[in-house]
Amino acid sequence: MFIQTEQMADAATMKFFPGRTVLMSGERAFSSREGAEQSPLAERLFQIDEVAAVVLGPDFIAVSKIEPANWQLIKPMILGAIMEHLMAGQPVVIGENSFPNVEDKSDEIGDTDEIVAQITELIETRVRPAVMQDGGDVIFQEFKNGEVVLEFQGSAFRFKDGIANILRHYVPEVIAVVDHRDAKPKPGLETPNGKAVAEILETQINPSVAAHGGHIALVDVDGDTAYIRLEGGCQGCGMADVTLKQGVEVEIKRAVPSILHVLDVTDHQDGDNPYYQPSK
Repeated sequence: MFIQTEQMADAATMKFFPGRTVLMSGERAFSSREGAEQSPLAERLFQIDEVAAVVLGPDFIAVSKIEPANWQLIKPMILGAIMEHLMAGQPVVIGENSFPNVEDKSDEIGDTDEIVAQITELIETRVRPAVMQDGGDVIFQEFKNGEVVLEFQGSAFRFKDGIANILRHYVPEVIAVVDHRDAKPKPGLETPNGKAVAEILETQINPSVAAHGGHIALVDVDGDTAYIRLEGGCQGCGMADVTLKQGVEVEIKRAVPSILHVLDVTDHQDGDNPYYQPSK
């Protein structure tokens, strides 16, 4: 299950979109655990001490936090609670079937739940402590078809291969670890241009970038435009624009002349800046 999030104008409230129906119609608001008896999901969320209010909508769960709770600390707990509740097939509101016409896959769900439990325990006990010491963080999003989908924050992406090795060692069902932004299919990557740019990145550009703790991912290709994302040490680096314009963009255009534009879609404001510090 891939749960998208959206920060609201009110910094104390965040919306969670599980990609499926939450309520058949309308909205239900709960301001305390005592008043949430009709919603097992809301009751579960109120077990997190920092949760102040819950609103259920047709396709979202809005959660408000108490102040001065930190979203970085409670967001993984909220994601885990929502994911476990919905994957277990438990009702959102008592008496309302929120997921009509769902095929019975209880055995499959049970097996998946056990694997997810192993993965999340490994992430919490072995992965996150090490990653957080380096100033980053990882958040589990989904396990599907052998792939563990993670959200990498800060410098965490540089640990991607190590995380994959740990999970594969303890959980044989794990085949790969992927960034949550790469989990959705992108037809442009299968085009001749997409394959050519991907090969240049992996064989010529990324080996050099990796020496500085960075990585450049090909997000998508649309006609003559390639969309890339700078990760690891490259995300948030003060020299990122120079790296893109003078290095990556030039190399891609030289190797694949049909690519005329290379656009950076990195969220640099969310990145660390470990390799470049402006002069004071």
